[in-house]
Amino acid sequence: MQHNADIVIIGSGVGGSSLAYSLAESGRRIVILERGDYLKDSAEARDDVAIFQKGFYRPAEEWLGTDGESFLANNYYYVGGNSKFFGAVMYRYRKEDFLPRPHLDGNSPGWPMAYEDLEPWYERAEEVFRVRGAIGQDPTEPPHGRPYPYPAVPDEPSIALVRARLKNAGIHPASLPLAIDLEAWLGRAKTGWDAFPNTGSGKIDAEVGPLSRALRHPNVSVITGASVSRLETDETGKRIISATFTKDGTVQTISAEIFAVAAGAVQTAALLLRSANAAHPRGLANSSDQLGRNFMNHNTSAMLVLDYKRNASVYQKTLAFNDFYNENNEFRAPLGNVQLLGHVTGNILKANFPVPAPSWLINIIARHAYGWFLTSEDLPNPESRVMVKDDRIVVNWVRSNVRAHQALIKKTKQVMRKAGFPVVLTHTFGRKTTSHQCGTARLGSDPKTSVVDLNCRSHDVSNLYITDASVLPTSAAVNPALTIAALAIKAGASMRKR
Repeated sequence: MQHNADIVIIGSGVGGSSLAYSLAESGRRIVILERGDYLKDSAEARDDVAIFQKGFYRPAEEWLGTDGESFLANNYYYVGGNSKFFGAVMYRYRKEDFLPRPHLDGNSPGWPMAYEDLEPWYERAEEVFRVRGAIGQDPTEPPHGRPYPYPAVPDEPSIALVRARLKNAGIHPASLPLAIDLEAWLGRAKTGWDAFPNTGSGKIDAEVGPLSRALRHPNVSVITGASVSRLETDETGKRIISATFTKDGTVQTISAEIFAVAAGAVQTAALLLRSANAAHPRGLANSSDQLGRNFMNHNTSAMLVLDYKRNASVYQKTLAFNDFYNENNEFRAPLGNVQLLGHVTGNILKANFPVPAPSWLINIIARHAYGWFLTSEDLPNPESRVMVKDDRIVVNWVRSNVRAHQALIKKTKQVMRKAGFPVVLTHTFGRKTTSHQCGTARLGSDPKTSVVDLNCRSHDVSNLYITDASVLPTSAAVNPALTIAALAIKAGASMRKR
């Protein structure tokens, strides 16, 4: 079966949907190929036992480590991609993240563009994701051309007290920038949103935000259940002529003038590696030999702090601090970001409790607990990479900058104890926890050291764009969704000029 379009976008996550939104008014026929289906509402969607204990939504796909052991990938395949389950945090990278700078265990190379070059596109992304936030609370907040589109999501009373205690401890707590319609979210059920699936409009994820805006235009459509296996080029290898995909057991093809891949940092690299041909023997658009390399995956830990008073919050996730984000600390190096997790219920805690324990005890602990998520930058390394072996994805994550993350844990523990929390527990996530994957098709101005140019266009293949986390030159230490969206919207503007 043969399809035709002007522009084909592979993947409907933050990058793919933001690109479709950016291009929708062009009038060109845009077809989005999405491996998954629309996420349907059900009783399980807001059931913490079904989600966290029974794994109702847990993906079954497995990848291989270079040690030969397989592990659950934790990648979701729905219209909207992983954003259907994200924590809705929409940080801008800090101005310093665009600059080369030393870390405890290496150096960040910086970006081939300045923060100011991306700032207007951050504004566009914040508008389409309807981000709630506040300027002036966080000393690391980069310059904004205009305020956030909406005021910050309010702290619940328990969290307002935590904010005050952190201030008394000498910290600068700040409201998280969030893509959340709080009234709509709580109208469905009184739960947090972190790791909960979005089956309505409460989270402004990739589907609810940019994709819904794009689909208002009759020239934009989505084919669901379309698993893309390969991209085919002409004989010169300079242009892609078609994509091959399987839907409902039938192999189909689609031709177009422009192809954009936005399947995620791992799947995008795997697709282009699988598309190797005589003109591109090391993988499509890989003359630099950087495709699949420089895989980055944030160093992350969960921290549970217990208080004498009960935590009466429902959603909790409104607060963060970046006091140790830059090098103004005794380690003289950037350490990372600290942000609240969604409220940890007894059922959620039981699913993650390290040892068997009675439910009554776990429920008591949960009622007095606040969960935090600590993130440190992972540095690019060409030996940290995604590969394909016998058609299976192999991930070799060479973890870096671990000392900085350990320092962040140490500093955060000190803060929590100074703020009056008597018990502080931490769990650092392992090598096979894929958090904020990025970097496998890095953006740059030099074709010898990068895969795409500053507009996300392939150096090697004239009608190929990559518009997901693959292109990020560095991981920074904050959630990457807004930066992915900004780059994709910027890429769409470049396409329209062409």
